[in-house]
Amino acid sequence: MTEPRLAQIAWLARLALALVFIWHGLAPKILWLSPDEVAMIAAHGLPGLPLFAPELIARAGGIAEILLGIALLTVRRRRWPLLVAGAVLLVLLLDVVLLSPHLLIQAFNPLSTNLAALALCAVAWLAEAPSAADS
Repeated sequence: MTEPRLAQIAWLARLALALVFIWHGLAPKILWLSPDEVAMIAAHGLPGLPLFAPELIARAGGIAEILLGIALLTVRRRRWPLLVAGAVLLVLLLDVVLLSPHLLIQAFNPLSTNLAALALCAVAWLAEAPSAADS
């Protein structure tokens, strides 16, 4: 495959991945705080301090997801945002499996969403791999 074609594939994967993070940060955490988001955070049993309020943590998480989405779009010459995205997706999926497993059978559940997003990470990672000519 030619280099421009790989760059297009990488860009499309990054764009789709970024949109997933931006949407999941914005819609259910900031604009319309989802009761499921609050319940997932509350399942951790954090202290009842204002700093640990599930609503505040959800909004902070939403901001972090949006920033990661922006990094995926703007830090194109580096692959670290793909590593961060992959790690976040794995950790959040493990969190759901351990603390909110009932969500795994819901429509549009974290398992299907995170696996698809992890595939986008892998596609972008592979498409952006240095070639022999780069060495």
